Amino acid sequence: MEQNQKLSGKSKLSYALGAVGKDMVYMLSASYVLYYFQDLLGVDAIAMGVILLAARIFDAFNDPIMGTIVAKTRTRWGKFRPWLMIGTLTNAVVLYLMFAAPPSLDAKGLVAYAAIFYILWGVTYTMMDIPYWSMIPAFTQGGRERENLTTLARTAAGVGAAIITVATMMAVPWLGGLFASADAGEKLIEVEGFKWFSLIVAVLFVVFITLTCVNIKEKSTAEMKTASVKEMFRALIQNDQAMTVTVAIVLINCAVYITSNLVIYFFKYDFGTTGWNGAYVLFNTFGGAVQVLSMMLFYPLLRKKFTSLQIFYICLGMAAVGYLVLLGLAFTNMSSVFLLFIPGFCIFAANGMLTVITTVFLANTVDYGELKNGRRDESVIFSMQTFVVKLASGIAIMAASICLKINKLSDEAITEEAKKIDWSLNVSAAAKTGLRMTMTVIPIIGLIIAFFWFRKKFILTDQKVEEIAQEVKALHEAP
Repeated sequence: MEQNQKLSGKSKLSYALGAVGKDMVYMLSASYVLYYFQDLLGVDAIAMGVILLAARIFDAFNDPIMGTIVAKTRTRWGKFRPWLMIGTLTNAVVLYLMFAAPPSLDAKGLVAYAAIFYILWGVTYTMMDIPYWSMIPAFTQGGRERENLTTLARTAAGVGAAIITVATMMAVPWLGGLFASADAGEKLIEVEGFKWFSLIVAVLFVVFITLTCVNIKEKSTAEMKTASVKEMFRALIQNDQAMTVTVAIVLINCAVYITSNLVIYFFKYDFGTTGWNGAYVLFNTFGGAVQVLSMMLFYPLLRKKFTSLQIFYICLGMAAVGYLVLLGLAFTNMSSVFLLFIPGFCIFAANGMLTVITTVFLANTVDYGELKNGRRDESVIFSMQTFVVKLASGIAIMAASICLKINKLSDEAITEEAKKIDWSLNVSAAAKTGLRMTMTVIPIIGLIIAFFWFRKKFILTDQKVEEIAQEVKALHEAP
């Protein structure tokens, strides 16, 4: 593609479909791996928390290394697409195997199985995620086109995440019922359902990324300067704005993932009635729709009247208010899921817009870093994005695991009689309180810290970004 050629609609759609597929995979792992192994298969909650957090620490070293490998790659298909395809194929296989644990494994075997396949999942996801985001400068012109594509891709990623949020607990019992034995209990039906649902998601993932690789053409002139892993970490530390954004991303995503990992337990063990699954699906359907609308409609509308930084602060406030309302409702005798739509709207809408805004903020730090450090570090910056999102997921799952362990929340704690009447009958008031506080108060604290951190450190306002863009353009045009 020539430098002056506009990006075609086909290319935009193909790139967006790739985002849908990869975030379907990510959300399935981020939101349900703890529930699958801890609640359904009986793996100790703390053991799962340690496994998932350790995998994220491992990624601290894996992600920058992958960025270096991508930068050094030279093939007839470019440097990004080969790794995008290889990572997708291997990650799809690992995803299916992760949710297809052999029933014959004992407790220690399940812990080992979860550890091996979750670490492999993280490695292979990094293998495709870094080239996916890093390839944007290789087939777009700078400025508005690049920002628009980044926004489109992040919106499409939100659609993929919303699909999983809405569809998982509808599809899992149905698929489990089709393939499980006639006398299987509810738990075994869910285990079987997750196996087949993960296979469907894995296949769609491969199809969508294949379309991306086929229809996106890298510019032959696209080059990335390489650096050693040590130099890459130094570059991240030296780019203070990139570090500012990534710290905020960690705090915001910790809040989101703590809630997303515990909300299924809230419906199952606190909301409680035998129809908990239907209420959970309804809540997620509403939330998924709001999240997509927030990226496709609410954010563009707000962007016409407010700066990106103002929208960022508005969203932090919306999310905090949503958590406060959720906490208040949880201590009432509510029996209708529709009341939860009120805080759900605030939280899901804010999260959708924050996902877009933080990605744009991070992209803007590339030009800033080039002026400050004399080197463009797309792969470094976006490998950091991959790492911090997964790190946030690991921290959140560890917090959720501690909550589940302390409050003794698991399927085994519920008697068969209670399951037929009300799942919450065997759950103490103290356990319910602990669950509610963990999924609301901790996220609020994280959002408050993010607000003050950003107020103190962030300088890349819309006006500043335009000034930097002009300076970078002049730098590139200089003889």
